[in-house]
Amino acid sequence: MTPSPPASRESAGIRPAPGPRPSSELEPAVDVRLSAEARSPDRGRPSTELRPSAGARPSVEVEPSGGARFVPLPRQRGRAVDFVGERPPTYDPEPTAWPDADPGELGDSVPDTVLDGAQYGAVTLRALSLRGDSARYRGEPRRDALLTARFGEGESALLFVAMAGGTRAAEGAHRAARDVCAWLGGAVGRSHARLADDIRGGRRGELRAGLQRLTDRSYGRLRARAAELGLRPEEYTAAVRALLLTADPRCRTRVCFGAGTGGLFRLREGVWDDLDQEAESRVVNGAGVPVVGYGPVPPDPAAPGGAPAFPAPGRPGEGFRFLVSAARPGDTLLLCTAGLAEPLRDEPELGDRLAERWSGGPPPGLAAFLADAQLRVKGYADDRTACALWEG
Repeated sequence: MTPSPPASRESAGIRPAPGPRPSSELEPAVDVRLSAEARSPDRGRPSTELRPSAGARPSVEVEPSGGARFVPLPRQRGRAVDFVGERPPTYDPEPTAWPDADPGELGDSVPDTVLDGAQYGAVTLRALSLRGDSARYRGEPRRDALLTARFGEGESALLFVAMAGGTRAAEGAHRAARDVCAWLGGAVGRSHARLADDIRGGRRGELRAGLQRLTDRSYGRLRARAAELGLRPEEYTAAVRALLLTADPRCRTRVCFGAGTGGLFRLREGVWDDLDQEAESRVVNGAGVPVVGYGPVPPDPAAPGGAPAFPAPGRPGEGFRFLVSAARPGDTLLLCTAGLAEPLRDEPELGDRLAERWSGGPPPGLAAFLADAQLRVKGYADDRTACALWEG
């Protein structure tokens, strides 16, 4: 079944953020080179290689010949998960098959869903990682990883959220995603006092340089791990996005950084701003060629002509992403992996529904946030991982 062509983003209420804004509101600070991960041709299509266990309700009818007719089956009352768009997704809305487990490596098991939350001063955080409908049907592990952590005490504490999405076809992609989150989190935690001080002091240059080094070192460890496993670098890697903020209620600075696919959105006065798209449309390098990412290409003093540093072979997307945003009361900042960023950009109704639910009221509880984040869209069946901040 061929998914309907995406509607225009303007009609979705999601807009690229308007042109350059005052630095107190949003100031891009660094380079990025990023090519969007190519959409897999089998997105949204079920596999007939693995059938769910007895009692499960597949959303396709499998014929004896091995072919499949993609006919959604009636759903039981009280079980259907909400969806947007003209037609329901092909897959069943609930998990059907568990991944195969190794009795000697049970610590490697990945739960279907991870949900977390916190509140510091006027800021409410909600975070989740949800196995996609496709992986649920096929009995594959969730490839996305999520890490939430607090480093330090009191108002000087640093709050850290990292999310990573493993490459679609690579075996062990969930391990690579988990590794890069853990390694990046460990590096941030060891430097948390200085990072928190730089955030409060508005030292964006120091922040960019330090976080870029930590990110590059984490990917270096991924490449070394791939070599240990006898894999090519692109077979053991993941796109990563991270969020930093302090627990100080007087500090409204939010720092987002990482590398690879995903999305950063801001909901303000009922309208979504796609901060990734805004950054991509305004950044130009010294040769006049658009550079995908945040801010100008940073010079490398050791390179002739100031060529950009941060070579990063073997991972989805090249370059480093960095953005500093000053939050306003009433804003909602959403950082997510590609599994949510792509349908949010492509399906107008999804953005409208989330804006309606997340505007003009208190932040959702954990269960409500889970229900909102799993609004389904036909043709988008990948894992979804997201963190949202409500600014009181």
